[in-house]
Amino acid sequence: MFKFFKITCDEATTICDKSQYGEASVYEKLQLNWHLFVCKVCALYSKQNKKMSQILKVKTNNCNKDKACLSSKDKQELKEQLSKLN
Repeated sequence: MFKFFKITCDEATTICDKSQYGEASVYEKLQLNWHLFVCKVCALYSKQNKKMSQILKVKTNNCNKDKACLSSKDKQELKEQLSKLN
């Protein structure tokens, strides 16, 4: 039964990206969840990808409200937050 859920790491990262944007099907999400359960490398990728998207979403929302780009301070904070993901 589990052979239907078996996917490669490359496929898992693609589905992970699709899932974040609401483009993954239910079957793909099931495949991804199974893969993340057995593959810790892809689970880490998924966690980091989700966190990075959240950080960027907050920063872009702030940027859109202020009609400005990131300040040097914001850029440095973003770099620090991204470096913590490793």
